[in-house]
Amino acid sequence: MNENPPPCPKCSCEYTYEMDALVVCPECSHEWVPAESGDTVGGTGGERVVKDSVGNVLRDGDSVVVVKALKVKGGPSGIKAGTKVRNIRLVDGVDGHDIDCKIDGFGAMQLKSGVVKKA
Repeated sequence: MNENPPPCPKCSCEYTYEMDALVVCPECSHEWVPAESGDTVGGTGGERVVKDSVGNVLRDGDSVVVVKALKVKGGPSGIKAGTKVRNIRLVDGVDGHDIDCKIDGFGAMQLKSGVVKKA
């Protein structure tokens, strides 16, 4: 373990700690892999990298497939595994929701990249 983990790239908190392979910020709950932070924060590498549940890099306009059933707040039914979502848009969402999309029968919503696979 590193004695002095890097400060949080989102809120600059100095009180970060390591948990397995991740570094965690106790103030904003942001989690990241320290090796990736240099590439995605500070302007050295460019834009951030969003990966799906199996490690494929996602881009705006990609099509993805939902890999596990999802509950929808306020909806009578959820989103079934295997549902195809077209033309995604990558965003900096709250609570780790980094995909903005429209799903037939549900409308506009945000998804986490960990519950989808590139189609």
